[in-house]
Amino acid sequence: MAKTDATGITRIINAAGYSWLGFKAAFKHESAFRQELGLILVLTPAALYYGPTHADKAILVASLFFILLVEILNSAIEAVVDRHGDEMHELSGRAKDMGSAAVLLAFIIVGLIWFSVFI
Repeated sequence: MAKTDATGITRIINAAGYSWLGFKAAFKHESAFRQELGLILVLTPAALYYGPTHADKAILVASLFFILLVEILNSAIEAVVDRHGDEMHELSGRAKDMGSAAVLLAFIIVGLIWFSVFI
């Protein structure tokens, strides 16, 4: 995509459109994103029903969206690495492994948050 010189509300509208394209791409091309989205669709109602306070509910739901955020960043890293080429390279593997580790940490953080709210 070409860089535009849009400003003000036009820039905001364009940015929202690019974000929507990013969500669509993640859903279409990333099975992990679809699985995590399914998990969020199941756990969000549980968080809203069982969360003891409004703040707890917000933290529980936000933690779930944190997983999607990290997964999208991981997928972006993988896309850039894959665009560069499919030959094996130590740095490419390292980048993909670090992205995967970030997703794992996101899940651990979510587990800690849910555990601390409900225990």
